[in-house]
Amino acid sequence: MNVTTSNRLRLSEQLEEEPKLIHRSRQGHWAAYLMLTLASVVAALPFIWMVFGSFKSGREIRQVPPTFFPEEFTLENYQTILNDKDLPLGLFYRNSAIIAFANVVTVLFTSSLVGYIFAKFEFKSKKILFWFILATMMLPFQVRMIPGYLILAKLGLINNLWGLIIPSAVDAFGIFLFRQFALSVPNELLDAARVDGASEFRIYRSIVLPELGPALATFGMLSFMFSWNAYLWPLIITNSPEMRTAVIGIEALVPRSGSQLPEWNVIMAAAMMVLLPPVAVILTMQRWFVRGLVETEK
Repeated sequence: MNVTTSNRLRLSEQLEEEPKLIHRSRQGHWAAYLMLTLASVVAALPFIWMVFGSFKSGREIRQVPPTFFPEEFTLENYQTILNDKDLPLGLFYRNSAIIAFANVVTVLFTSSLVGYIFAKFEFKSKKILFWFILATMMLPFQVRMIPGYLILAKLGLINNLWGLIIPSAVDAFGIFLFRQFALSVPNELLDAARVDGASEFRIYRSIVLPELGPALATFGMLSFMFSWNAYLWPLIITNSPEMRTAVIGIEALVPRSGSQLPEWNVIMAAAMMVLLPPVAVILTMQRWFVRGLVETEK
């Protein structure tokens, strides 16, 4: 009888505590949402400033105190960019598109294939080679920049689009990412395909690649953004306007002489036009990107 009474008391105490716990949990969620909202606003503020600045006139962009919203929206900045004969934006877009597309295709192929090999095949010095590949991620780009430039110079690939494509064909992080995803592919499924007479490349193409869909979308989107937004390496490798990328092309709008004031409104409009493809890719691949991150955490 005493045990029954004690259990009832405990149950009643738990029922009384449950609303308090729910209330605390909701407070924690609201606090987290508030912090994320503030962080998002701070991160997006420069971008929002650039968007509004691209619609301002030259007088308004330089006035003190500055205005956040344009007093009068104008499309003159975009018209200036499109009508500038000394700024072949179409050529810059073409170069950036070729480089970004080639980089995405090559790095997805090499990373997924090598990652699958490391995940499902056994060979001599496998662990040593894999850790050596991961160790290259610790080397800063500035350390690899000069040797890479000298190699491309020996191959005659300076001021050539291939000089921007070949160095990005293999990526250590991509190999690591696809290896982690390929580990989840059932070995029984691969063995069944081998029994049916499928070649190893057919297994990779027809079985492994479909299983790596979220990883392909995630890493493909990241590779496209990194390739499209690259600045330092294209600046070093290319030295003629015909080989410039879209990001490097904006530099032509900055006056070389210190006596001239930069037209920041025009530069912001050009930057907005350069950012359109990465933003479109992010919006298109957002669902796959989130799915890839969630499955990576598992």
